[in-house]
Amino acid sequence: MTTCSDMKCSCTLVSLLLALHLFVVVKASVGESFEECKKFLYKGTPPVGLEDHSLKKICQRFESKPRFATLYDTVDHIPVYSAYTFKRSDGVKRVDVPWMYEPQLASAAGKDEMQPFPRGNVHQNFEDTQAVLEDYGNAVSFERGHLNPDPHQADPDDKAATYTLTNVVPQVREFNIGPWSRHEDIIRQRLNNYCRGTAYVVTGVTTSGNMIRRNNFDRVAIPTYMWSAYCCTNYDRNAPYSERYKFPAFAAYGLNDRVNNHVVELTVKKLENILKSITFVDKNFQIFYRDCIP
Repeated sequence: MTTCSDMKCSCTLVSLLLALHLFVVVKASVGESFEECKKFLYKGTPPVGLEDHSLKKICQRFESKPRFATLYDTVDHIPVYSAYTFKRSDGVKRVDVPWMYEPQLASAAGKDEMQPFPRGNVHQNFEDTQAVLEDYGNAVSFERGHLNPDPHQADPDDKAATYTLTNVVPQVREFNIGPWSRHEDIIRQRLNNYCRGTAYVVTGVTTSGNMIRRNNFDRVAIPTYMWSAYCCTNYDRNAPYSERYKFPAFAAYGLNDRVNNHVVELTVKKLENILKSITFVDKNFQIFYRDCIP
């Protein structure tokens, strides 16, 4: 016979188990899914066709809130792509933010959001799984190039969250401050002026085996190409045709080099076909769900 106290115990146990499950789901920011960061992905769906055991999905958290999503390569120590939602912005950068790292890549017991690099020689605790500041210290030809760029965000904390090494790759200086920077500003102005809803952006890289070395070890992969694509299904239908035909989605890529590094704009489908031919994506590779066709 079931007593009232038995029922209370059962209910209490069920409540505790549900609470524990919820805690585990919410806390998991590095792992096999982007569940906590689905709002930064068009239709809640990440790019498909990029699968490898060394790739980790990071829900990039800062000040206790999810900020964007990154697929990170723990062998090459660079992000494969970062996915974010564009925020209407004046393009001003933050200059007061320390560089950060992702504790959970090194240990499941690590804090569940990015942290400033600690002082002293403690980087050995996590440099097996991610890049550290020393990797960029003597790489004078390269700069830390954002995939989710500061000028594409508006809130100060969203801007600050872009300054994690899990969101940057080695960009050739001339490409970083030249063609790629100009492209980022073109996209900022286009989405500012003509996107009326949420703009979803995915920016990534291709690699071909070239590495930054430190202490005679391969440390950080150098991208061969940078690529980016946006999706905005609610846009200004009265925009000039020169801009209107680049909606709801468009893309671009450029060679990460000192020369021949101009950025080419093209359709998302053409970019996908190029990436299928030059990198490890499979035949089902797709950046946006149904190619952002509303």
